[in-house]
Amino acid sequence: MGSDDLFKKRKAARKVADYKRKTGKKGEDRDLILIVCEGTKSEPNYFHGFKLTNLTIEGCGGDPLTVVDKAISIQTSEKAKGKIFDQVWCVFDRDSFPAYRFNGALQKAEARDFKVAYSNEAFELWYVLHFEYLNTGISRNDYGDKISHYIQEDYQKNDPYIFDKLQQFGDQNLAIRYAARLVNSYNPRDPYNDNPSTTVYTLVEILNKWYK
Repeated sequence: MGSDDLFKKRKAARKVADYKRKTGKKGEDRDLILIVCEGTKSEPNYFHGFKLTNLTIEGCGGDPLTVVDKAISIQTSEKAKGKIFDQVWCVFDRDSFPAYRFNGALQKAEARDFKVAYSNEAFELWYVLHFEYLNTGISRNDYGDKISHYIQEDYQKNDPYIFDKLQQFGDQNLAIRYAARLVNSYNPRDPYNDNPSTTVYTLVEILNKWYK
C-alpha cells in the first residue's frame, strides 16, 4: 500500500470516529448500524421514523437470502471506504418463501455475526402488537384491517408516517412486551413455522437507546 493510500485510509477512519463522537448522547458513542430490509419502502419508512443519524437503512426488494447477501455487499463496500458498522441487521419476513431460503438466511446471517429481525409471517404483525396480543396466524389483509381500525384511517403499506401514527395511537412498550412474550411461547423455537412471531422488538430496543 502506497503512502497516499495509507493516508486516505487513516483519514477515512478518523472521519468515522469523529462522526460517532458527534452523534453520541450524554458523552456516549452511538453504534454505526446498517439495517437492510426485505421491503423497499414499508420497513425502511418505519425505521427512518426513529430519525437517528447513526443508521444506514437500505431496502432490498428480495427474499431473505437476498437481504443477507445485500448486507454483506454493503458492509464490504463501506469497509473499503473506511466505514465500519458496529451492528448489521437483516430485516425480513417469512411470507411464502421456501424454508431453505428463510432458514438459509438465518444461518448465513449468524455466520457473518449479523443480527436478524424476522417476522412470521409479515412485518405488520409488529404494528398490530402495539395494540393487542395476537397469537393466532391471520392473513395479510386481516393485518391491514386491524391496523386501519387502530390508526383510524385506511392503512397504506408504504405509509411514510406509519412510525408516528403508531407512536400516536399505539404503545411501543406494549408491542415489545407482547412480541417477546409471543416469541418465548414457542418451545423449542422454529422461526419458519412459529406463526405468528416477530423479533423486530430486539432491533427496536437497540434503537431506543438513542431515540428516547
